Amino acid sequence: MERRTLLKSLAALPLAASTGTLWAAPASKTRLLFVFMRGGYDATSLLVPIASQYYYQVRPNIAIPKPSEDLKSALPINADWGLHPALRETVYPLYTSGEAAFVPFAGTEDLSRSHFETQDSIELGQPLQGTRNFRSGFLNRLVTVLNADRNRPGASAISFTDQLPLIMQGATQLPNMALRSIGKPQVDERQARMIAAMYDGTALASQVREGFVVREDVMKQMVGEMDAANRNAITAKGFELEARRIARLMKEKYNVGFVDVGGWDTHVGQGNGTGYLAGRLEELGRGLAGFAQEMGPAWKDTVVVVVSEFGRTFRENGNRGTDHGHGSVYWVLGGNVRGNAVRGEQIALEQKTLFQNRDYPVLNEYRALFGGLLARLYGLNAGQVATIFGTGGRDIGLV
Repeated sequence: MERRTLLKSLAALPLAASTGTLWAAPASKTRLLFVFMRGGYDATSLLVPIASQYYYQVRPNIAIPKPSEDLKSALPINADWGLHPALRETVYPLYTSGEAAFVPFAGTEDLSRSHFETQDSIELGQPLQGTRNFRSGFLNRLVTVLNADRNRPGASAISFTDQLPLIMQGATQLPNMALRSIGKPQVDERQARMIAAMYDGTALASQVREGFVVREDVMKQMVGEMDAANRNAITAKGFELEARRIARLMKEKYNVGFVDVGGWDTHVGQGNGTGYLAGRLEELGRGLAGFAQEMGPAWKDTVVVVVSEFGRTFRENGNRGTDHGHGSVYWVLGGNVRGNAVRGEQIALEQKTLFQNRDYPVLNEYRALFGGLLARLYGLNAGQVATIFGTGGRDIGLV
């Protein structure tokens, strides 16, 4: 084996958990998937403030029209809000059937408007003030808390990413594996044994061997689906294919998952009912709807949370796009979600109510929001929520 191939293969090797329960079926029926929209998506186009005249004044080129018979207009939610028309066939049916809710004015207290800093803040799930542990993400702490409590079913978690993200790093070792381009392995079984043998007698021996087990097991799970795709049985592209793969694995092996989707930094040519952003939302919507469909009966015990590091400016810029903002809109989907609703604290959107005269304010702080949601999902007590987020939870009736 060439040295370059060896190094590339080791870099892509999943980090395997050190527990012996990794390959057992999920102990808890509750399944939780976090989807991170990296790039700070324009939440004002997703959940359209149709009651705000100011919105239409400051977005003369990219505003989504109020609900009408025009297929490019917003889908009706209530008197204050509409939904982007790109989600007409995917997320909107989930919303109207009570399986999706939205939380506007959501986000972090981080004011940097930096992609990387704000993403880190959210993934850490720790207070901004004081010392922060940059090797401890809040999903890892959730798994650690669940597995330490013998009075409730444990958690089996995985990140569907190339590298283990900050949100999944911490005291409990968790695996990661990207599903975007599953194909012929770069390392065959014989080469895997050779690489593993190189680490015999070292501190990394068990992790390397278990990492190859993760990789082999996921590949076996996907063989049938890959063959079907080669016969054109699956026609969806992009995120939908990945989301369906994630669903298959979460039904059988994992009950906590994470995946991220990029491409949301729309400074130029954002579009309105059609255009670049509409295309991205349509793709994401197909993925989420495909995930729900693939979960089958398990969907009733599944919750999907969709977040982004921040929203974008309320006004459009000179390039018919938007710039980095503050407050955002979170999505919560699932078979037991109290959907068909826009939840959390809200205000009328006018010039005087904007944060720093430019952005959505954050009225629903994400740690309290997630703490309340996870407490309801798993029956966590106040101390356990504080262990995960360093603050108390706030239940806004999502589940």
